[in-house]
Amino acid sequence: MTVCFEKHADIEGFDVEAGVLSIDGRPVPEILEGVGETPLYIYSASAIKKRVKALRHAMPKGLHLHYAIKANPMPDVVALLNGLVDGLDVASAGEIDIAVAAGADPDSVSFAGPGKSDQELRHAISSGVTVNLESPGEMRRLAALADEMGKCPCVAVRVNPAFEVRQSGMKMGGGPKPFGIDEEQVPGLLREMASLPLEFVGFHIFGGSQNLDEDVLVYCHEKTVDLAIRLSKDAPGEVRHVNIGGGYGIPYFPGEEPLRLQKLGDALAPLQQKLQRALPGVTMVMELGRYLVGEAGLYVSRIVDVKESRGEQFAVTDGGMHHHLALSGNFGQVIRKNYPLVLATKADTTPMQITTIVGRLCTPLDRMGDKVLLPQVEVGDLVVVFQSGAYGPSASPGHFLGHPAPMEVLI
Repeated sequence: MTVCFEKHADIEGFDVEAGVLSIDGRPVPEILEGVGETPLYIYSASAIKKRVKALRHAMPKGLHLHYAIKANPMPDVVALLNGLVDGLDVASAGEIDIAVAAGADPDSVSFAGPGKSDQELRHAISSGVTVNLESPGEMRRLAALADEMGKCPCVAVRVNPAFEVRQSGMKMGGGPKPFGIDEEQVPGLLREMASLPLEFVGFHIFGGSQNLDEDVLVYCHEKTVDLAIRLSKDAPGEVRHVNIGGGYGIPYFPGEEPLRLQKLGDALAPLQQKLQRALPGVTMVMELGRYLVGEAGLYVSRIVDVKESRGEQFAVTDGGMHHHLALSGNFGQVIRKNYPLVLATKADTTPMQITTIVGRLCTPLDRMGDKVLLPQVEVGDLVVVFQSGAYGPSASPGHFLGHPAPMEVLI
C-alpha cells in the first residue's frame, strides 16, 4: 500500500500492517530488536533496486549510470549499488577506499572535488581512478606527481558552465564558483594538457542539484551536450565520456511532486544521439546520488520526554540534527519545512494533536518536525522520518555534544 501524508507527495515502498510501519514485510520495531536501539537509519535495498530499474527503463540505452558516494557512503549501500550501476563517483581519498572495498573497477571510478591534497592525488594515481580536474593548478600538481611516480593517470575536466541551472537546491555551476574550471578557460587548459603526462578521457559538466523541474533539467542537458561538443575541438585526445551530472531531486516538502522520468528519458535520447554523432564512441554518463538512495531511507528515533511550554506540546527524542542535519532545515533550506514523518506503531491512527518534535541537543535549531499534526504522542513512541536515505550521518555534525553515532542498517 501507499503511505500518504497530508500535502506531501505519496511515499512508495513502505507498508502499514495493523498500524505498524514495515519495510519489505518487516515491522520497524522488529528491525530495531534485531540491530540495537535508536537512533537508527534503515535503508531499503529493494527500494534502491527499484529506483535503478526505473531509471534503466526510462533512460536511453547506452546511457551509463554512476552513483555519487557522497550521498550515502555506508559501505553496504555502496556495495549494493556497485553491482547495479556502471560506475562510482568519489570526493575524497576515504571514498576511494570505500569504492575499492565495494569491489569497484578503478576504471569506473572518478574523483571530483576542489582542494585535493597532494597526498590524495598520489592515492588517486596509485589506485588507478580518473581524476576530475578542478583547476589549472590542480592539473599541474597532478602532472608533477604523475611524472615523479612514473605514471600517466586518466583525467577528465570538470567544467563550470556559463549557464546557470534555475530552481536547483544547490547551484554548482554558472557565475563564479569554486567547482570546476570556467568554460572559457578550458580550451587553453586542454592545449596545455597535451604536453603533460596525463591521459585525457572526457568532461564532467554539472550545473546544480535537487531539481524537480523537468523542463529546467532538459534545458540543462541540452546546454551541457552543446558545450561538450564545442569544447571537444581543443581536446588533446579522444573524448571517451561526457558526465552530464544529474541533479535529479526528490520531493521532500509539501507541494513538491516527483520527477516524471519518462519525460526526461525521452528528451535525453536525441541528445545522446547528437553527442555520439559529433563524438563517435563517446559514452554519456549520468551521475546521481540523492535520487538513487534518498527515498530508500528512514531515520528512526524514540521519544524520551513529552512536555508542554506555554500552550505548545513538545516531544523530545533521542535523535536530532547531529545525526540528520538536513532534517533540521540547516542543510540547503532557506525557509525550514517539515519532512514527512509518522509514529511507527500509530501509522494509521487518526492525527489529533499538534506537536513539535525536537532532538536532544542544546540548541533551538534542533527541530525535527515543527507543529506536526500527529496521533497522541507518548514516551517510547518511535518517530520515523522518510526521505532520509541521502546526506544523513555523513553530512551532519556528529561530534556535537559527544552523543553516540546512529546505527545504520541495509534491509
